[in-house]
Amino acid sequence: MLSIEKYQHVFVEYLEKYSAVKEPETLYSPIQYILNLGGKRLRPVLTLMTSEVFNQDYKKALNAALSIEVFHNFSLIHDDIMDDAPLRRGKATVHEKWDVNTGILSGDAMLIMAYQLFENYDAKTFQALAKLFSKTALEVCEGQQYDVDFETRNDVTIAEYLKMIEYKTAVLVAAAMQMGAIVANASIEDQNNIYQFGKNLGIAFQLQDDYLDAFGDPKTFGKQVGGDIIENKKTYLYIKALEFSNENDKAELKQLFSSNPEDISTKIEVAKQYFESSGSAEVTKIAIEEYTQKAFTVLESINISEEKKALLKAFGNSLMNRTV
Repeated sequence: MLSIEKYQHVFVEYLEKYSAVKEPETLYSPIQYILNLGGKRLRPVLTLMTSEVFNQDYKKALNAALSIEVFHNFSLIHDDIMDDAPLRRGKATVHEKWDVNTGILSGDAMLIMAYQLFENYDAKTFQALAKLFSKTALEVCEGQQYDVDFETRNDVTIAEYLKMIEYKTAVLVAAAMQMGAIVANASIEDQNNIYQFGKNLGIAFQLQDDYLDAFGDPKTFGKQVGGDIIENKKTYLYIKALEFSNENDKAELKQLFSSNPEDISTKIEVAKQYFESSGSAEVTKIAIEEYTQKAFTVLESINISEEKKALLKAFGNSLMNRTV
């Protein structure tokens, strides 16, 4: 098996050939732009790695990996429009660099392109990949809608929040891994278990992302630090801070997360103080570790070598120790 860096390198080379601009340029230039902004390439790397975990040549999984990455970036274009986000990976978002209409249309094209990539597989593999992809894509949309709905609610529970991030983020990580297993013709049992591994890892990943959104380094995080606070998003940090606060602090925190002040820097700093003083920040870090360990527990039931389990575990640990 290859190193994570080698998988990333091979995938990026394949992506660059795929994302060449064609006519109409105004449709495909934004697609090339978002696909080449960089990022960790987490999901496609997982697809390639999983295919080799189940003894398949990773090159056979390149189109499935590319489909996941194209879909993921399609969702980012539309998410950024909905959030009115100015930055993505430290660069201007598509709707800022071009305009909202371009972002919508180029994103739509990417969704279709993601499906087209399954046409490179035989009928049985195509059907399995497309079925999983359709289920996952719809869940991602449901997760995004929950996320939007939560912005105007002050009674979001931890259970509801975890369901939202499972759908919005974790199922795509899980599907990326199951797609690698599908291409490798792994057993249904192993496919389901690797999906559960990816789902738990994905929840931990999103909780870590929420934590870094508040407490990350602006120089390495890539996105606007405090973006969730600005958008009044009811993250794990916020919900736990409410749970742990006295009535006075709880009322002030709710008021803060229903405001849209001109001075956003003060709002961000005050929210972070609540997160730290209430113990919410520390509990969030504990939850990240718990979901990471849940993922590792599932690994034990997968029919692969101990060496390959260790590789997947090392990958999971690297995700949880990231700063970007």
